Amino acid sequence: MDPDAAEIHRLEDVADLGKFLQARRARVNPSDVGLREDSRRRVPGLRREELALLAGVSVDYYTRLEQGRAKRPSDQVLDAVARALRLDATTRAHLHRLAGYTRLGPGHPCADIRPELRTMVQSVGEFPSMLQNHRMDVLVSNEMARALYEPLGWDMERNPNMARLVFDEDSRPFFPTWPVCAADTVAQLRKVAALFSEDEELASLIGELSMRHRHFAELWARAEVRDCNIGTVRFDHPIVGALTLHKEQFRVADGSGQLLVTLSASPGTDDHDKLRLLRSGGAA
Repeated sequence: MDPDAAEIHRLEDVADLGKFLQARRARVNPSDVGLREDSRRRVPGLRREELALLAGVSVDYYTRLEQGRAKRPSDQVLDAVARALRLDATTRAHLHRLAGYTRLGPGHPCADIRPELRTMVQSVGEFPSMLQNHRMDVLVSNEMARALYEPLGWDMERNPNMARLVFDEDSRPFFPTWPVCAADTVAQLRKVAALFSEDEELASLIGELSMRHRHFAELWARAEVRDCNIGTVRFDHPIVGALTLHKEQFRVADGSGQLLVTLSASPGTDDHDKLRLLRSGGAA
């Protein structure tokens, strides 16, 4: 597949209800929903007729739903399918968006950085802080964020992309829980790809990462959709060693798709002391 075709395929993947249903159906273990394992199964997951039975709809209707031939399904049908697929609340909402029941999102990402946001990010002195766009490009970062990621050789002033950073082979030792970071990154990209389905640069990024990194392509095929706004991130920093920081991610309420990301540690903890050491340049 040539690069342009791959990009188009990835864009269709996130905007297509049928492809999403197929990907999620393949992930359901029959034994988890009370069905007997069958050695004659040629593909993983549930068959269409099994999913239809669990959802309480006809096989013909569910087949038309996956093939894009069914007219707008009802909320009740979508909820039944979501239960059969064992979707969580975030992924269920994503399913409804793909079916057209809620607006897919702002759809018009903004590249401009409001001066007030730039000033706010750069004024945060104690903890790493950065402003990212929906593609995970770093638009603005403070000194602490640059000190944190400097060992990776990334110039935070040149707007690096955090998804590329995570999947860079040289970055893996920096993230002790790399599989978790990778899965969260892909799940977040899949969600914003549906919100900004006409963004060609985002489609290009997803196509690039899919072709360059086998693990990215495998995670993408799992069709995970998650909000990754709150959590912990572990680092193995060459200057301060093991570091666990609390992540808060705030969506800027102006329709731009931009996110304010902060990484912090509670005062009095070893992690807080290590951030202070990092802020002082590593001098003991």
